[in-house]
Amino acid sequence: MVALTGAGSGIGRGLAIELNRRGAHLALAGRHEENLRETQKLCVAPGDTEVFRVDVCDRAAVGAYAAATVERFGRCDVLLANAGILHVGSVESTSPADFDTVMGINFGGMVNSVKAFLPHLLTTGRPARIATVSSALGLVGAAEHAPYCASKFAMRGFTESLRAELARTNVAVTAVYPGGVRTPIARTALLAPDVDRTQVVTRFEERIARTDADKAAHTILTGVEQGRAQVLIGADARLAELAARLAGPHFGKIVSLASKLG
Repeated sequence: MVALTGAGSGIGRGLAIELNRRGAHLALAGRHEENLRETQKLCVAPGDTEVFRVDVCDRAAVGAYAAATVERFGRCDVLLANAGILHVGSVESTSPADFDTVMGINFGGMVNSVKAFLPHLLTTGRPARIATVSSALGLVGAAEHAPYCASKFAMRGFTESLRAELARTNVAVTAVYPGGVRTPIARTALLAPDVDRTQVVTRFEERIARTDADKAAHTILTGVEQGRAQVLIGADARLAELAARLAGPHFGKIVSLASKLG
């Protein structure tokens, strides 16, 4: 039985469809019920699928979602904390409110989800899984993405700490770092006032998003099933991880060079 946040579109929808194909029972959460219902319709294989309209920033609502999931299905074996929002804009032009929003959804929403489901996962009586869906920009920083990078770096620290805490329990913890995946994330991004959405969407969809969402979902679920500590999605995520690990603060030069060669 799998609880999945951010299930209304993008990677979340791909995960739901692939999980359904594998026969999993699903508790799908998201902010927009219409999108969740569309995801539910695409889950055509046998298996119970329930939708829950939840704002992951609302701690009480997430707690109610966890309780309702366990009441409906009897247990929860896997939490996929996938909800998130992209932000584009310089530090100078981004409002403090936008920083708070991005941190609240990406980091706070993930913490709320883990805190709500962890007691149920620890007592399921069988191997359980937690996966947090971060980003390649949770491995390396990038200009015009400071709030987003900060939230994803925070997710990395939380996830690695959680993995260490749960090392001797039944719960395995996986950190997922997608690169550019073909999803609507740029179209729904939060933008600073001086950023043109058309340019953001065009750049993302034509130059960055190179991995299909269904392929990303398959890779993520395989890694989670195996209990891997880290899953990298796409050549760009693998490059980011390598650059950060080998070049330290000079990773930008490697990433810049690779982008010119590509």
